[in-house]
Amino acid sequence: MTKGGLSVRIIGVPPGEAPLWVREKWVGLELPLTQYPVARDYFTFGVLSQPVSCLAQVWAVARGRARRVAGFAVVGARAIEVLERSSPEAAAWWREHAPQYLAPKHYLVFHENVCEVIGA
Repeated sequence: MTKGGLSVRIIGVPPGEAPLWVREKWVGLELPLTQYPVARDYFTFGVLSQPVSCLAQVWAVARGRARRVAGFAVVGARAIEVLERSSPEAAAWWREHAPQYLAPKHYLVFHENVCEVIGA
C-alpha cells in the first residue's frame, strides 16, 4: 500500500513518446503514488530516448538534455500492472518498447496537469 493510501487518477492524455493510443489508455486509471501527495519537480527523459545507464543520465542532465517536469512519480511496474487490467495491448507496448520500466526502482512521471490526487 502507498503511504497514506494516496493515488492519482489520470484525467488527461499524458504527453510523451509512447504512441497516442497507448497514452490515451492511461486516462481514468488510478495509480498508487510512491511517496509524495503533491507534485514535485523531476528531471525526465522520453521513454524511448532516455539514456540507458545512470552515468549517461547524469551526463544528459548536466548537458541540459533532460526535461524538468512538475508531476507525480509512480512505480513503473505497478503502473503497467494497473494498465494491464484495462488495456492488455497498451501494457504489451510498454513491455516490448520500454521494458526498463518493469525493473525495480524505475518510475513513470505523470505531469501534474493530467493528474488528480485521490486518497486520505
